[in-house]
Amino acid sequence: MEDNKKIITSPLQGFMELLPEDQIIFNNIKNIIEDVYEKYGFLSMDSPIIERSDVLLAKAGGETEKQVYRFNKGDGDLALRFDLTVPLSRYIANNFHNINFPFKRYSIGKVFRGERSQRGRFREFYQADIDIINKDNLSIINDVEIISVVYDIFKKLDFAKFTIKINNRKILTGFLNELDLEGKAKDILILIDKIDKIDKIEFLKELNKIIKDKTKEEKIFDFISVKGKNDQKINLLKKFGIKNEEFKNGLEEMIVVLKYIKDFGIDEKYVSFDLSIVRGLDYYTGIVYETIIDDYKNIGSICSGGRYDDLMSLYTKEKFKGVGVSIGLTRLFDQLKNNELLNNFISATKKNSVLILNMTENYDYVLNIAKELRENDINTEIYFENGKMGKKLEYADKRNIPYVLIIGENEVKDSVVTFKDMKKKEQEVLKIKEVVKKMKK
Repeated sequence: MEDNKKIITSPLQGFMELLPEDQIIFNNIKNIIEDVYEKYGFLSMDSPIIERSDVLLAKAGGETEKQVYRFNKGDGDLALRFDLTVPLSRYIANNFHNINFPFKRYSIGKVFRGERSQRGRFREFYQADIDIINKDNLSIINDVEIISVVYDIFKKLDFAKFTIKINNRKILTGFLNELDLEGKAKDILILIDKIDKIDKIEFLKELNKIIKDKTKEEKIFDFISVKGKNDQKINLLKKFGIKNEEFKNGLEEMIVVLKYIKDFGIDEKYVSFDLSIVRGLDYYTGIVYETIIDDYKNIGSICSGGRYDDLMSLYTKEKFKGVGVSIGLTRLFDQLKNNELLNNFISATKKNSVLILNMTENYDYVLNIAKELRENDINTEIYFENGKMGKKLEYADKRNIPYVLIIGENEVKDSVVTFKDMKKKEQEVLKIKEVVKKMKK
């Protein structure tokens, strides 16, 4: 490398890097998601970022396989995980003898996809997943519990109106089979998955390249464009008179799901039965979900998933069924920040955070004060550097630290601290036990 060549210090395109204040907000959102997952009884699990390529690509196919970061190291054909569901399947195949089923797990970690970088989409990003796995059978009520978890999370985040869109792939594939398009169903589903990005004319043009039958093309478009409330859509589908068993099975499952949504106490205005929802990954077999921010539909889904009844068969002869959902945490944060929807998470530290401004050489007293605060679960930082008081208070203000303890020679002599409320701009002299009591209120 030439001596004068400047090294580029910006991160690679499609890789998020946050300043500390934003990172704390990001972590607050992640903690809320994790808290709801655990309230529903999901257990934490992690998996390696690097997997064998044959494990990850066993059923990826299509666009997903093109996006995988794949490389060779020694004799190993390796790849970076592109989601957290496939590694989960490998994990269960390897450990099912030691797992209690049904297995409810959550995992929050980075995944990698080499897709075209654009606003709201990343090549390295956090996903926050939950999955419910059981041997042989898995009640469809689990599919509804997933919806309930998503509903609770986004209600708790409370940043904007959202809609959880649901569908059942059996309804779509059964309908296509009824049209004698079974051999072309995969390509048609991939196209349907893109319908929110193209208009009717372009959709029909692309569909014509696949089936070359204008009557069937119009039927497909009309089918996925059915309008009305959830119950109205069910009634319209019943009137189609479709005899295909897969279609009827999928429709019956959707009827059950919509019933349980009411039983879970989920506000129905947040859930929409949408026949255009497919999910791009090939392993989904039943109910599928996508969640959008209503006023920002152009950013796409921020939370998606569905039922997969045969993914485990790629790794084991044991029969497992699963359902899960993934929140695109990085994309969610990015869009909230860009659209100024982070008001609920502006606080850069916990409410009980304290900054100690040390104005004395008596570190023993200062460190003992900090120790007592931390032992009482109060987040405490000490400002050790020399400088004017104004500069130190400015530091606290920029960090959004709500309380400051000023300790000088007089405070050490009287065994007290000067307690300053940064928001109220008020201060008083207190014993350390009084500070703890005040902050524990």
